[in-house]
Amino acid sequence: MSKKNIQDCIKDNLEGYFLDLRGAEPHAIYDMVLAAVERPMLEVVMQQAEGNQSKAADWLGINRNTLRRKLLDHKLIK
Repeated sequence: MSKKNIQDCIKDNLEGYFLDLRGAEPHAIYDMVLAAVERPMLEVVMQQAEGNQSKAADWLGINRNTLRRKLLDHKLIK
């Protein structure tokens, strides 16, 4: 497994994103990054919490209702 920290991975990918734009103006980077990070984070945390939403919400530092809404938004639960 890579020893690169999350911040370095995000920075490298953002730098690649700007290179890929080839001078074109970026749009809604903040929302793009949050959406790209949130879903896999929720998937991994839920897997590690063995589907226990209360435990996962506690680990994430968010309210269980907020977690449930985010899981629904990302279609990770029905």
